[in-house]
Amino acid sequence: MTQAAPKTISVLIAEDSPTQRATLAMMLEEAGGFAIAGMAHDGVEAVTATERLRPDIVLMDCYMPRANGFEATASIMEKCPTPIVMVSSAGSQDEMAHTFDAIKNGALAFLAKPSFGESAEETAGRDALIQTLRLMSEVKVVGRRRVPRRQPAPHNAGREVKLIAIAGSTGAPGVVADILSGAGRRAMPPILIVQHMARGFVGGFARWLTDHVKFPVRIAEHGMMPISGEAYLAPDDRHIGLDPSGRIALSAGPAEEGFRPSANFLFRSVAAVTGASALGVLLSGMGRDGASGLTALRQTGATTIVQDEASCVVFGMPREAIALGAAEHILTPSEIARMLASIADHVGGMPGVKR
Repeated sequence: MTQAAPKTISVLIAEDSPTQRATLAMMLEEAGGFAIAGMAHDGVEAVTATERLRPDIVLMDCYMPRANGFEATASIMEKCPTPIVMVSSAGSQDEMAHTFDAIKNGALAFLAKPSFGESAEETAGRDALIQTLRLMSEVKVVGRRRVPRRQPAPHNAGREVKLIAIAGSTGAPGVVADILSGAGRRAMPPILIVQHMARGFVGGFARWLTDHVKFPVRIAEHGMMPISGEAYLAPDDRHIGLDPSGRIALSAGPAEEGFRPSANFLFRSVAAVTGASALGVLLSGMGRDGASGLTALRQTGATTIVQDEASCVVFGMPREAIALGAAEHILTPSEIARMLASIADHVGGMPGVKR
Protein backbone atom coordinates (compact mmCIF):
# COMPACT_ATOMS: atom_id res chain seq x y z
CA MET A 1 0.00 0.00 0.00
CA THR A 2 1.55 3.28 -1.08
CA GLN A 3 1.90 5.97 1.56
CA ALA A 4 0.31 9.34 0.82
CA ALA A 5 2.77 12.12 0.12
CA PRO A 6 3.09 14.73 2.89
CA LYS A 7 0.76 17.67 2.41
CA THR A 8 2.36 20.78 0.95
CA ILE A 9 1.84 23.76 3.25
CA SER A 10 0.74 26.95 1.52
CA VAL A 11 2.21 30.09 3.08
CA LEU A 12 1.31 33.74 2.65
CA ILE A 13 4.32 35.95 3.42
CA ALA A 14 3.39 39.41 4.72
CA GLU A 15 6.55 41.55 4.73
CA ASP A 16 7.18 45.05 3.41
CA SER A 17 10.87 44.53 2.59
CA PRO A 18 11.36 43.06 -0.92
CA THR A 19 14.68 41.56 0.16
CA GLN A 20 13.14 39.91 3.23
CA ARG A 21 10.22 38.58 1.19
CA ALA A 22 12.52 36.99 -1.36
CA THR A 23 14.82 35.56 1.29
CA LEU A 24 11.99 34.09 3.35
CA ALA A 25 10.46 32.54 0.22
CA MET A 26 13.81 31.02 -0.73
CA MET A 27 14.26 29.65 2.80
CA LEU A 28 10.88 27.90 2.70
CA GLU A 29 11.36 26.54 -0.80
CA GLU A 30 14.76 25.13 0.16
CA ALA A 31 13.27 23.52 3.26
CA GLY A 32 10.78 21.60 1.15
CA GLY A 33 7.12 20.91 1.82
CA PHE A 34 6.07 24.56 1.46
CA ALA A 35 4.42 26.45 -1.40
CA ILE A 36 4.30 30.25 -1.49
CA ALA A 37 0.61 31.09 -1.87
CA GLY A 38 1.33 34.79 -2.24
CA MET A 39 3.17 37.86 -0.98
CA ALA A 40 1.70 40.85 0.85
CA HIS A 41 3.52 44.19 1.01
CA ASP A 42 1.54 45.64 3.90
CA GLY A 43 -1.10 44.80 6.47
CA VAL A 44 -4.07 45.70 4.26
CA GLU A 45 -2.79 43.39 1.52
CA ALA A 46 -2.19 40.67 4.12
CA VAL A 47 -5.88 40.71 5.07
CA THR A 48 -7.24 40.77 1.53
CA ALA A 49 -4.75 38.13 0.31
CA THR A 50 -5.63 35.82 3.20
CA GLU A 51 -9.34 36.13 2.38
CA ARG A 52 -8.68 35.52 -1.33
CA LEU A 53 -6.00 32.83 -1.23
CA ARG A 54 -6.94 30.96 1.98
CA PRO A 55 -3.37 29.86 2.76
CA ASP A 56 -2.64 27.19 5.36
CA ILE A 57 -0.64 29.72 7.37
CA VAL A 58 0.44 33.38 7.33
CA LEU A 59 4.00 34.44 8.15
CA MET A 60 3.45 37.99 9.41
CA ASP A 61 5.95 40.79 9.95
CA CYS A 62 5.11 43.18 12.77
CA TYR A 63 5.64 46.61 11.23
CA MET A 64 4.37 47.35 7.71
CA PRO A 65 2.78 50.33 5.95
CA ARG A 66 -0.95 51.15 5.94
CA ALA A 67 -1.80 48.52 8.58
CA ASN A 68 0.81 46.85 10.75
CA GLY A 69 0.97 43.16 11.48
CA PHE A 70 -0.90 43.50 14.77
CA GLU A 71 -3.87 45.23 13.15
CA ALA A 72 -3.80 42.75 10.25
CA THR A 73 -3.81 39.81 12.69
CA ALA A 74 -6.89 41.10 14.49
CA SER A 75 -8.69 41.65 11.16
CA ILE A 76 -7.78 38.22 9.80
CA MET A 77 -8.93 36.47 12.97
CA GLU A 78 -12.26 38.30 12.70
CA LYS A 79 -12.86 37.81 8.97
CA CYS A 80 -11.19 34.51 8.03
CA PRO A 81 -9.45 32.80 10.97
CA THR A 82 -6.10 31.44 9.77
CA PRO A 83 -2.99 30.24 11.61
CA ILE A 84 -0.61 33.20 11.95
CA VAL A 85 3.04 33.15 13.00
CA MET A 86 4.52 36.56 13.84
CA VAL A 87 8.17 37.44 13.29
CA SER A 88 9.54 40.26 15.38
CA SER A 89 12.76 41.89 16.43
CA ALA A 90 13.42 40.79 20.02
CA GLY A 91 15.51 43.92 20.53
CA SER A 92 12.53 46.30 20.33
CA GLN A 93 10.59 46.47 23.61
CA ASP A 94 7.69 48.35 22.02
CA GLU A 95 7.46 45.78 19.24
CA MET A 96 7.51 42.93 21.75
CA ALA A 97 4.64 44.46 23.72
CA HIS A 98 2.55 44.72 20.55
CA THR A 99 3.54 41.16 19.65
CA PHE A 100 2.01 39.87 22.87
CA ASP A 101 -1.12 41.87 22.08
CA ALA A 102 -1.26 40.08 18.72
CA ILE A 103 -0.92 36.72 20.45
CA LYS A 104 -3.80 37.68 22.73
CA ASN A 105 -5.83 38.55 19.61
CA GLY A 106 -5.28 35.15 18.00
CA ALA A 107 -1.78 34.80 16.51
CA LEU A 108 -0.39 31.38 17.36
CA ALA A 109 3.31 31.98 17.83
CA PHE A 110 6.05 34.57 17.59
CA LEU A 111 9.72 34.22 16.82
CA ALA A 112 12.66 36.51 16.31
CA LYS A 113 13.04 37.51 12.68
CA PRO A 114 15.52 35.03 11.17
CA SER A 115 19.05 35.94 10.20
CA PHE A 116 20.56 34.33 7.14
CA GLY A 117 24.18 33.84 8.09
CA GLU A 118 25.88 30.49 8.57
CA SER A 119 26.52 30.50 12.32
CA ALA A 120 25.00 27.72 14.43
CA GLU A 121 22.70 30.21 16.16
CA GLU A 122 21.45 31.66 12.87
CA THR A 123 20.87 28.21 11.41
CA ALA A 124 19.00 27.16 14.56
CA GLY A 125 16.79 30.26 14.30
CA ARG A 126 15.80 29.40 10.73
CA ASP A 127 15.17 25.77 11.66
CA ALA A 128 12.95 26.87 14.55
CA LEU A 129 10.87 29.07 12.23
CA ILE A 130 10.44 26.26 9.69
CA GLN A 131 9.43 23.78 12.40
CA THR A 132 7.00 26.28 13.92
CA LEU A 133 5.34 26.92 10.56
CA ARG A 134 4.94 23.19 9.99
CA LEU A 135 3.43 22.60 13.42
CA MET A 136 1.20 25.67 13.50
CA SER A 137 -0.19 25.02 10.01
CA GLU A 138 -1.99 22.00 11.51
CA VAL A 139 -3.75 24.00 14.22
CA LYS A 140 -7.45 24.53 13.61
CA VAL A 141 -8.10 28.14 14.58
CA VAL A 142 -11.45 29.82 14.98
CA GLY A 143 -12.50 33.40 15.47
CA ARG A 144 -12.56 34.88 18.91
CA ARG A 145 -15.31 32.92 20.61
CA ARG A 146 -17.30 33.25 23.79
CA VAL A 147 -16.90 30.26 26.07
CA PRO A 148 -20.02 29.37 28.07
CA ARG A 149 -19.69 30.28 31.75
CA ARG A 150 -19.86 27.43 34.23
CA GLN A 151 -19.58 27.35 37.96
CA PRO A 152 -16.18 25.94 38.85
CA ALA A 153 -15.87 23.30 41.49
CA PRO A 154 -15.17 25.18 44.72
CA HIS A 155 -11.63 25.22 45.99
CA ASN A 156 -11.08 22.99 49.00
CA ALA A 157 -10.77 25.58 51.74
CA GLY A 158 -9.02 23.02 53.92
CA ARG A 159 -5.96 23.10 51.68
CA GLU A 160 -3.53 25.87 52.42
CA VAL A 161 -2.03 27.16 49.17
CA LYS A 162 1.54 28.32 49.63
CA LEU A 163 2.52 28.58 45.97
CA ILE A 164 0.94 28.57 42.49
CA ALA A 165 2.73 27.01 39.51
CA ILE A 166 1.49 27.85 35.99
CA ALA A 167 2.79 26.46 32.71
CA GLY A 168 1.77 26.86 29.09
CA SER A 169 2.97 26.92 25.51
CA THR A 170 1.22 27.75 22.23
CA GLY A 171 -1.83 29.91 22.90
CA ALA A 172 -1.01 30.45 26.57
CA PRO A 173 0.53 33.97 26.90
CA GLY A 174 -2.80 35.76 26.61
CA VAL A 175 -4.45 33.20 28.89
CA VAL A 176 -1.81 33.78 31.57
CA ALA A 177 -2.61 37.50 31.42
CA ASP A 178 -6.36 36.83 31.58
CA ILE A 179 -6.01 34.52 34.56
CA LEU A 180 -3.77 36.79 36.59
CA SER A 181 -5.73 39.94 35.83
CA GLY A 182 -9.04 38.14 36.39
CA ALA A 183 -7.91 37.04 39.83
CA GLY A 184 -7.92 40.70 40.84
CA ARG A 185 -5.43 42.66 42.90
CA ARG A 186 -5.64 40.38 45.90
CA ALA A 187 -2.59 39.20 47.81
CA MET A 188 -1.90 36.05 45.81
CA PRO A 189 0.56 33.39 46.93
CA PRO A 190 3.86 33.51 45.01
CA ILE A 191 3.44 32.38 41.40
CA LEU A 192 6.07 30.57 39.30
CA ILE A 193 5.48 30.54 35.54
CA VAL A 194 6.93 28.49 32.69
CA GLN A 195 5.99 29.80 29.25
CA HIS A 196 7.53 28.20 26.18
CA MET A 197 8.66 31.03 23.92
CA ALA A 198 11.41 32.12 21.57
CA ARG A 199 14.68 33.21 23.10
CA GLY A 200 14.88 36.93 23.80
CA PHE A 201 11.17 37.52 24.44
CA VAL A 202 10.80 36.65 28.12
CA GLY A 203 11.77 40.16 29.30
CA GLY A 204 9.12 41.71 27.09
CA PHE A 205 6.60 39.16 28.30
CA ALA A 206 7.34 40.08 31.94
CA ARG A 207 6.82 43.78 31.23
CA TRP A 208 3.66 43.14 29.22
CA LEU A 209 2.20 40.96 31.98
CA THR A 210 3.04 43.53 34.66
CA ASP A 211 1.18 46.18 32.66
CA HIS A 212 -1.84 43.91 32.29
CA VAL A 213 -2.09 42.39 35.76
CA LYS A 214 -1.00 45.40 37.87
CA PHE A 215 1.38 43.48 40.13
CA PRO A 216 5.07 42.68 39.66
CA VAL A 217 6.02 39.93 37.22
CA ARG A 218 9.76 39.37 37.38
CA ILE A 219 12.35 37.28 35.59
CA ALA A 220 13.37 34.70 38.18
CA GLU A 221 16.90 34.69 39.54
CA HIS A 222 18.60 31.76 41.24
CA GLY A 223 18.28 31.98 45.02
CA MET A 224 15.38 34.46 45.09
CA MET A 225 12.85 33.95 47.87
CA PRO A 226 9.41 34.11 46.23
CA ILE A 227 7.17 36.81 47.68
CA SER A 228 3.38 36.75 47.99
CA GLY A 229 1.79 39.11 45.49
CA GLU A 230 4.53 38.61 42.87
CA ALA A 231 5.00 36.29 39.91
CA TYR A 232 8.28 34.89 38.58
CA LEU A 233 8.95 33.84 34.99
CA ALA A 234 11.50 31.21 34.05
CA PRO A 235 14.34 32.93 32.17
CA ASP A 236 15.56 31.89 28.73
CA ASP A 237 16.99 28.37 28.58
CA ARG A 238 16.70 27.59 32.30
CA HIS A 239 14.38 25.29 34.21
CA ILE A 240 12.69 26.87 37.23
CA GLY A 241 11.82 25.14 40.49
CA LEU A 242 12.36 25.35 44.23
CA ASP A 243 15.23 24.28 46.47
CA PRO A 244 14.48 22.56 49.81
CA SER A 245 14.38 25.92 51.63
CA GLY A 246 11.71 27.25 49.26
CA ARG A 247 14.01 29.55 47.30
CA ILE A 248 13.87 29.70 43.51
CA ALA A 249 16.30 27.27 41.90
CA LEU A 250 17.27 27.62 38.23
CA SER A 251 18.82 24.72 36.34
CA ALA A 252 20.64 24.21 33.06
CA GLY A 253 19.80 20.50 33.17
CA PRO A 254 18.69 18.57 30.09
CA ALA A 255 15.58 19.69 28.22
CA GLU A 256 12.43 17.70 28.99
CA GLU A 257 9.99 16.88 26.19
CA GLY A 258 12.16 19.17 24.07
CA PHE A 259 11.85 22.20 26.38
CA ARG A 260 14.00 24.14 28.78
CA PRO A 261 12.31 25.63 30.77
CA SER A 262 10.01 22.64 31.20
CA ALA A 263 6.58 22.46 32.81
CA ASN A 264 7.40 18.96 34.04
CA PHE A 265 10.48 20.23 35.87
CA LEU A 266 8.50 23.03 37.52
CA PHE A 267 5.61 20.87 38.69
CA ARG A 268 7.87 18.06 39.88
CA SER A 269 10.05 20.45 41.85
CA VAL A 270 7.07 22.18 43.46
CA ALA A 271 5.59 18.79 44.36
CA ALA A 272 8.78 17.80 46.15
CA VAL A 273 8.99 21.01 48.20
CA THR A 274 5.40 22.11 48.89
CA GLY A 275 3.42 18.92 48.38
CA ALA A 276 -0.30 19.37 48.95
CA SER A 277 0.19 23.09 49.66
CA ALA A 278 0.61 23.93 45.97
CA LEU A 279 -1.79 24.67 43.13
CA GLY A 280 -0.73 23.71 39.60
CA VAL A 281 -2.22 25.02 36.36
CA LEU A 282 -1.47 23.60 32.89
CA LEU A 283 -2.59 25.69 29.91
CA SER A 284 -2.86 25.48 26.13
CA GLY A 285 0.10 24.01 24.29
CA MET A 286 1.31 21.46 21.76
CA GLY A 287 3.02 18.29 22.95
CA ARG A 288 3.22 16.49 26.30
CA ASP A 289 5.25 18.78 28.55
CA GLY A 290 3.61 19.18 31.93
CA ALA A 291 1.53 15.99 32.00
CA SER A 292 3.85 13.83 34.09
CA GLY A 293 4.86 16.73 36.34
CA LEU A 294 1.23 17.65 37.04
CA THR A 295 0.59 13.98 37.83
CA ALA A 296 3.35 14.08 40.44
CA LEU A 297 1.82 17.24 41.89
CA ARG A 298 -1.66 15.73 42.12
CA GLN A 299 -0.30 12.61 43.80
CA THR A 300 0.84 14.80 46.72
CA GLY A 301 -2.75 16.00 47.24
CA ALA A 302 -2.17 19.39 45.61
CA THR A 303 -4.92 21.12 43.63
CA THR A 304 -4.39 20.62 39.89
CA ILE A 305 -6.13 22.40 37.03
CA VAL A 306 -5.96 22.12 33.25
CA GLN A 307 -7.48 24.48 30.69
CA ASP A 308 -10.57 23.12 28.95
CA GLU A 309 -10.54 22.11 25.29
CA ALA A 310 -13.02 24.71 24.04
CA SER A 311 -10.85 27.63 25.18
CA CYS A 312 -7.46 26.16 24.15
CA VAL A 313 -5.69 27.16 20.96
CA VAL A 314 -3.94 23.77 21.16
CA PHE A 315 -5.33 21.14 23.53
CA GLY A 316 -2.28 18.86 23.37
CA MET A 317 -0.68 19.46 26.78
CA PRO A 318 -3.95 19.55 28.77
CA ARG A 319 -5.20 16.45 26.93
CA GLU A 320 -2.07 14.48 27.88
CA ALA A 321 -2.46 15.52 31.53
CA ILE A 322 -6.11 14.47 31.57
CA ALA A 323 -5.19 11.09 30.06
CA LEU A 324 -2.76 10.50 32.95
CA GLY A 325 -5.37 11.44 35.55
CA ALA A 326 -3.43 14.57 36.53
CA ALA A 327 -6.35 17.02 36.30
CA GLU A 328 -8.52 17.52 39.36
CA HIS A 329 -10.35 20.39 37.61
CA ILE A 330 -10.87 21.16 33.89
CA LEU A 331 -11.74 24.85 33.66
CA THR A 332 -12.00 27.84 31.34
CA PRO A 333 -9.56 30.73 31.89
CA SER A 334 -12.24 32.80 33.63
CA GLU A 335 -13.02 29.90 35.93
CA ILE A 336 -9.35 29.44 36.73
CA ALA A 337 -9.13 33.14 37.58
CA ARG A 338 -12.13 32.86 39.90
CA MET A 339 -10.61 29.87 41.64
CA LEU A 340 -7.35 31.75 42.18
CA ALA A 341 -9.29 34.71 43.52
CA SER A 342 -11.15 32.40 45.89
CA ILE A 343 -7.92 31.28 47.55
CA ALA A 344 -6.28 34.70 47.69
CA ASP A 345 -7.83 35.51 51.07
CA HIS A 346 -6.24 32.39 52.51
CA VAL A 347 -2.65 32.90 51.39
CA GLY A 348 -0.26 30.50 53.02
CA GLY A 349 3.42 31.21 53.37
CA MET A 350 6.38 29.05 52.47
CA PRO A 351 9.17 28.94 55.02
CA GLY A 352 10.82 32.33 54.86
CA VAL A 353 8.46 33.73 52.22
CA LYS A 354 7.89 37.46 52.59
CA ARG A 355 4.37 38.84 52.64
